[in-house]
Parts: sequence; structure tokens; C-alpha cells
Amino acid sequence: MEEPRIGVYVCECGINISAMVDVQAVAELARRLPGVVVARVYKYMCAKPGQQMIQEDIRTLGLNRVVVASCSPRMHEPTFQQAVAEVGLNPYYLQMANIREHASWSTEDRQRATAKAGRLVRGAVFRAAYQAPLEPRRAPITKTALVVGGGVAGIQAALSIAEAGYPVYLVEREPSIGGRMAQLDKTFPTLDCSLCILGPKMVDAGRHPKIRLLTYSELEEVSGCVGNFRVRVRKRARSVDEQKCNGCGLCQEKCPTKVLDTAYEAGLGQRKAIYRPFAQAIPNIPVIDRQHCQFFTKGRCRVCEKVCPTGAIDFAQQDQILELEVGAIVIATGYALWDPAGLAQYSYGLSPNILTGLQFERLVSASGPTGGQILTFEGRPPERIAILHCVGSRDVNAKPYCSRICCMYALKHAHQVREKTGAQVYQFYMDMRAFGKGYEEFYQRVQEEGVVFVRGRGAEVDVLPDGKLRVRAEDANLGRLVCVDVDMVILASAMEPQPDTDRLAALCRIGRSPDGWLAEAHPKLRPSETATAGIFLAGCCQGPRDIPDTVSHADAAAMHVVRLFNQGEITISPTVAQVQVEKCVGCGECILVCAYSAIQRNQHGKAEVNPALCQGCGTCAAACPSQAIQSLHFTDQQLVAQIDGLLEEVFGTL
Repeated sequence: MEEPRIGVYVCECGINISAMVDVQAVAELARRLPGVVVARVYKYMCAKPGQQMIQEDIRTLGLNRVVVASCSPRMHEPTFQQAVAEVGLNPYYLQMANIREHASWSTEDRQRATAKAGRLVRGAVFRAAYQAPLEPRRAPITKTALVVGGGVAGIQAALSIAEAGYPVYLVEREPSIGGRMAQLDKTFPTLDCSLCILGPKMVDAGRHPKIRLLTYSELEEVSGCVGNFRVRVRKRARSVDEQKCNGCGLCQEKCPTKVLDTAYEAGLGQRKAIYRPFAQAIPNIPVIDRQHCQFFTKGRCRVCEKVCPTGAIDFAQQDQILELEVGAIVIATGYALWDPAGLAQYSYGLSPNILTGLQFERLVSASGPTGGQILTFEGRPPERIAILHCVGSRDVNAKPYCSRICCMYALKHAHQVREKTGAQVYQFYMDMRAFGKGYEEFYQRVQEEGVVFVRGRGAEVDVLPDGKLRVRAEDANLGRLVCVDVDMVILASAMEPQPDTDRLAALCRIGRSPDGWLAEAHPKLRPSETATAGIFLAGCCQGPRDIPDTVSHADAAAMHVVRLFNQGEITISPTVAQVQVEKCVGCGECILVCAYSAIQRNQHGKAEVNPALCQGCGTCAAACPSQAIQSLHFTDQQLVAQIDGLLEEVFGTL
């Protein structure tokens, strides 16, 4: 191994690091370490002058190793790797020490922060001496995308990718695309008919030659890596032949079985056992609900089969398993609505006149169970309605975060009530968050329409013996408790991640935020990307957002896919596992623990790593009982040297 000539560069990061770390003392320590030729301090090492400083030292001082002590390598390691590569140094001779998050930001004690920063730099220098050059490989890309979720985010992402000329599989677990937006009556603040603006996009997605709709389908397995994913999709049996069905609707009309529609009508209406979710469904093909169909439950009926003019009913149809190869995946699975029954004080479920916001959307919609009439359960127009904000949101007993859209959809509901019934509306709110374009103006409009605003969270809803509802709350402006009797209560319930988000995150090997949403790679600079290369996020699966932000986010995810496909090939990181064949005993422990199915036995029974699938996580190296596997760039020698450096005392004890 050549004699190391190491340059150490300590960043002040403005005052993010230097306010708590004595960067000059850290640089002085570095100068005394073995192999260090130069140690410098600069205010912004990631800026162009800082990178040029490193490049100049490599040229003039003959550096063959570089240590940068700055912020998280997740953000800046590629920047510095490119900088050293531009002057001919292998990028894997670079080592970073994170002295911002791990030292400056982890304590308010300057001495302790400086001591820890010194240890981190010492560990990085010791490790750098043993680092070896690595070369990335390149591989072709499968230029087909998978979009998971057929709401407005998934539709937008699929259309944007398809319009760029690339094939797309659009997977949706419901019988039709459309998602939550298809359930809405109007959209704020413009009061456009929701399906009137979503419908054309649904039609475009359904007939686009580059988009293959896989509705009534679910993602079951994901393997491979960026550019070359292999996915398994279960296409559930509709019991209707999609090639024969002409969408006439006769089967649905004649079906004698009615069931409560808990999906599209949110429990307020009914549907048949063979049904389309809504009139504008894409594809316009019904599905048989086998849990309620009399043929599947009792072995009789078959009315739909008898009346179908094209012979499309197929009771023997089975689920299909589709094996697909794609180069990138967009997750657009949307959100669920939190169940207000989780907070007993709102009495949700004790009266049919206590509704969630989504239930009110169906009540007020022209395609809803009442034809758009706002009626109480007893069938009469309400005279007084209370709308309660932040039900489940901003609540330590439910969801601590703001759901963003609740204020605006509560204002929309107030407008709809006043417009259609003239009933008195009371809005109970903590503060109004009208953050988007035209939102504040809409808030002003609703105030002018005579809605009564009470600043104070609705604390309790009681169901009175006569069926009336009593809302108790605090009026923060008056500093006293108030009590209002109303005919109907609308709960602006919180948005939350889909119930199976944990399963999806595990399938796609992506993280989740503390609130359960799918985690982006960086909250500000990479909001559409994930930590797993080639998998992107679109819409509310990443966090609460309104429709305009969702569409923009979906377009951003699509642009990442298009940019990836335009490259034609991908660079595969060389930081993968490597088997030392002479040590391998073929026990198979590495195969069992590998989360990426990257290891198999070769013809000699020894472990063999597929570098295209390996993500360099190191689990196999840790599990191998014979120490036959090393993770390149994270070898035992390198890690032990780094630990030795960390454990040596600098600037006194921690």
C-alpha cells in the first residue's frame, strides 16, 4: 500500500459548526496525525472556492487521500467525490467526518463538541489510510416505469412519463382509477366540479397507448435495483372478462343484492354486488364483490350472467400474478382519513348526523346518495350546522401534525351549506391556515356569507334525547365556554398514512417519518426521491398536501424517472459485498439475511454476490460466521482503524 499523503479540510459551515466547535483546534489536531500533509479551515468547504482549494492541494502537494470534516455525507459526499475525481484522484479515497450533526448540533457544550469533532476527524484520518480505489460499473436501464396508486398523483405521474415516450404500468387496488379526488364534490378555492377536472385526466390515462392500467391489482413483491427492478403484481379476479365487457351496466341494474358502500359512498349509500364504483369509472368495467354475491355465498342467482349481452361474466376467473420488469417506481398511494371514533368526546358513530368531511362530500355531491341535497338522517334540511376543525390533527392524543387541507375543506363545506340551504353554520377552529393561492380570499368570502367563526377547538359533542347535537367549546376571543345546539356536525378529520404503508415501505425498502408517512431522501432538496435509488414519491403518501401541490409533486417524481431513462444506463456503486471464496463454507447464512436477494450459491456451493442487486448494507458481512464476506469501502481493516481513532483521547475526556 502506498504511503498515505492525507489532506484534512475542516468546514465552518457559516456558524453551524464554528459556533460550537473550535475548528482551528480541530485542524491543529489533524496536522499532528500520521500521514497528514496539510489541514485547512474554510468557511464553506462545499462552495466552489473550497472545492478548488482541495483540488489545488491534490495537484501541488501530491495528496492521495482527502478527509473533509463538515456536515452529513448524505448531502455532500457526491459533491466532494466529484471534486477530487476532476483532478485524477479516485473518489473512494475521500472520507468525510460529520462534525455538524454529530458534534456541533448534538450538544450545547463547546468543549465537548470540539472534543467529539476531534475524535471524528481522527477516526476519519485513520480510516482513510486504508481506503482503496474502487471503480463503479455501468448497466443498461429497463425503460419502463411502474406507478403504484391511481389517484390524481398517480395519474399525473403516469401521464407525464408516458408523454415523454416511456411505457408505464399504473397499478391501482380499487376497481377504478380516480382515488380520493373522485369522491369530492367541488375543489377549493375555485369550486370546480372535482370529477369535471379529474375526469379528462382519467380518460387520458385510460386510453394512452403508453399506459397499461392494472386496476383491482396490488403490488406484492419488489426486487432488483434502480434501472432493473423486478416486481410482482396480483391482478385480482373481477369475475368479468375485460375483453368482452362493453360497459352497458345491465348486470349492475338487474343484480338483486344491495350492500352498504363503505368505499366510494363512505358508508352513506348502497351499491350492488356487481358494481362500478362510480359512473365515470375508468376502466368502465364492473367487478363482482365475492363476499356479497349470492352465487359465491349461496351457489345461486347468476342473474348478471343471464342478462349480460356479451357473455362477459366469468365466475371461474382467478387472480393473475404478473411478473414485470421496470426501471423506476413511483409510489403514489395517497392517504387515509383518521377515524374520529378514536376520540370519544366527538361522539362519532353515536348519531348518523355526525359526519366526517368525506361523508359530507358524498352527501352534497350530485352523484351522492341524496342527489346533492343536504339532509339530516331524518330526511329534513338542517337549520344549524357545526363544523369542527382539527379533529385528530394537531392533537397529542391522535396526530400531532397539521393536515394542511382541513381548514380549507371546512370553509368549502360552510360555503356549500350556506349556498344550498341557508342554514346557520358555526365553525370552531384554533387558527385558520389558508396558505395557498386564492385561499385567504376564499376565507374572506366565506366570512362575508354569514358563517359564524368561533376561535376555539370544539371540545365535546353530546347527542341529546331529541336527536339534536350539542357542541361545547371554548371561545378563546371571549375567554369563556360556549354551547351550541345544532342539527348536524361535520368533523374535519385528519389525514393519515394508508393502513398498509408499513408493508409498502418494507417491500420497496424505503423509510418512514416518525408520523408514519413515507420518508423522502431530503426534506428540502430531494422531496420526491427516497433513500432507495430509482424509487420516487408523488403526492400525499409523503405527507399531507392539497391538489395543486400533489400534482406538482407528481410531475417532479415523473421528471426524475424521465431523466433516469434519458441517461440510457445507470452507474452501479462499487461499495458492494465481496466473498472471499477460500473462507466460505457454504452455510447459507448470508443468503437468509440478505434483504435484496443479492446472494446465491454457485456451482461449487459457495456464496456468490450479484453486484447489480447488492446495496452494500453489510448485513451479510455481519452475519457470516467464517468472516468470508467483506463490504468494499467498509472492510474490517478500515472500520477497525476508524474505531481506533475514535477511541483515542483528544482535547480531554468527553
